[in-house]
Amino acid sequence: MDSTNIDLNGSEIESITVAEGRLDIQFSRAYLVKTMTGSEERTRWWQAGSLMIDEVEMPSPLPEAPLVCAGGDLDENIYTYRDMIPVPFESRGHIRCELRFQGTDETLLAIGTSVRLTMRDTPKYIEHLRSGQAALSG
Repeated sequence: MDSTNIDLNGSEIESITVAEGRLDIQFSRAYLVKTMTGSEERTRWWQAGSLMIDEVEMPSPLPEAPLVCAGGDLDENIYTYRDMIPVPFESRGHIRCELRFQGTDETLLAIGTSVRLTMRDTPKYIEHLRSGQAALSG
């Protein structure tokens, strides 16, 4: 089965806002890694998108964007996605998002009841990742 994931490390965030109980994280460049069935090679792309968490509680203040993500965890009920977000992604239940950022000790911690990832525009190709080559940020 083909799969696509956002590689959080290096993904660029243009804004983080909370309005009417919804956290909205706007990615200006979310770095995608696509894997095709039966292939050892992967491809790297970028695309704009939004991660929205509803009925959100924010135990810490919002970090000031723009920011470059340095990784983090996205908990969806019993699953934890470390340093990545599957595409597409939508779920209800216990949602917890903790992100770290390059060049700062600030983190984002959000807890909510549902999450939705919406990608915008067309993905732009960056490079082919050969077998054994790690995804690079930037």
